[in-house]
Amino acid sequence: MRTVARKIAEWVDRLGAVWVEGQLAQITARAGTGTAFLVLRDPAADVSLQLTAPIGLVRDGGPAVAEGNRVVVHGKPSFFLGRGTLSLRVDDIRAVGIGELLARIERLRRLLAAEGLFDPARKRRPPFLPHCIGLVTGRASAAEHDVVTNAQARWPAVRFRIEPVAVQGALAVPQIVDALGVLDRDPDVDVIVLARGGGSVEDLLPFSDETLCRAVADCRTPVVSAIGHEPDTPLVDHVADVRCSTPTEAGRRLVPDIAEETARIAGLRDRARRALAGWVDREERLLSALRGRPVLAEPLRALDARTVEVERLRDAARACVERGLDRRGHDLEHVRARLATLGPAATLARGYAVVQRVPDDGADPLPVLRSVDEVGPGDHLRIRVADGAVPATVGEPAAKRNGTRTRKKASAP
Repeated sequence: MRTVARKIAEWVDRLGAVWVEGQLAQITARAGTGTAFLVLRDPAADVSLQLTAPIGLVRDGGPAVAEGNRVVVHGKPSFFLGRGTLSLRVDDIRAVGIGELLARIERLRRLLAAEGLFDPARKRRPPFLPHCIGLVTGRASAAEHDVVTNAQARWPAVRFRIEPVAVQGALAVPQIVDALGVLDRDPDVDVIVLARGGGSVEDLLPFSDETLCRAVADCRTPVVSAIGHEPDTPLVDHVADVRCSTPTEAGRRLVPDIAEETARIAGLRDRARRALAGWVDREERLLSALRGRPVLAEPLRALDARTVEVERLRDAARACVERGLDRRGHDLEHVRARLATLGPAATLARGYAVVQRVPDDGADPLPVLRSVDEVGPGDHLRIRVADGAVPATVGEPAAKRNGTRTRKKASAP
């Protein structure tokens, strides 16, 4: 193991000096020592590097050498055999320029925009009246006070779940990302607010971090960004569902104003009352007009008129039927008289008779005799007169009226 460590140290010693950019996460410079120890962190990844530098270099660096600042250091890497650690011996520390930071933010903005993280179609509308608001901000900060005070002034019953985090420095991004995850997993939280007061570009740099922007885009809960003042526009403003210029505005936009809503409800009630009263008045006038119509004012008048008409029609129908029956009775009497006059009974009453030949076997009589040729001597006859029938037997034949033939003489038994 010692041999491997020595080989690694020899290989690292052969490396030349390098420039490294990162964020100062920790600075240890004790009085009475000649060496200062620093920790340089990569803001985009969980990677850090130990730095050693002359304490005079740290003291003379001024405001640029402070925890949370982005710097570029120049030094030579070295490997310590005893602890088996890699460090960088620094001989120059420079603050990263504002222009370079803005250019880097602009490149990241174009990248995230190309991926669609700024697309308005992705943005969700926060609920009109959230039951619980998740707040990610600095501990006991002015931003927390502004958000909570303004929201409770508008809606006193609003509830908050506050996750205090570092809002600048090396620990800001991981703490904010963790807090977002905690609030996003809470089913009671309806909306999440990222709030921070104003500051310089370097102070607001964590809110333009790629990791934080992607974490906000991945949240299932709507996110409201309230970072800095009106001119401040970190990248998280473009990714969030709603952007507020200040934490005060966020507190006002999160919940409705109870006074305004009460007045609006009262106005709606008045409108509904007036509309209902107007509708009732119209219906009453309509009912009055309907009741004033003759058909409803005297509903039996039409029935009485129809009753008279029905009786008249009934009498006319009865008279018509009776006249028809009388005519038919007279016609029937006429027909009956004609039938009686033309019938065989009337003919018999005038002295005529109907003669029928009766078969020898006693069967029913045969049809009426119409000629003397139809009978002969000894045939039995049935002579029907007006008041009955007389049996007879044919005797000697008699002569016809023209003298050419004889008739058969019928004799009564």
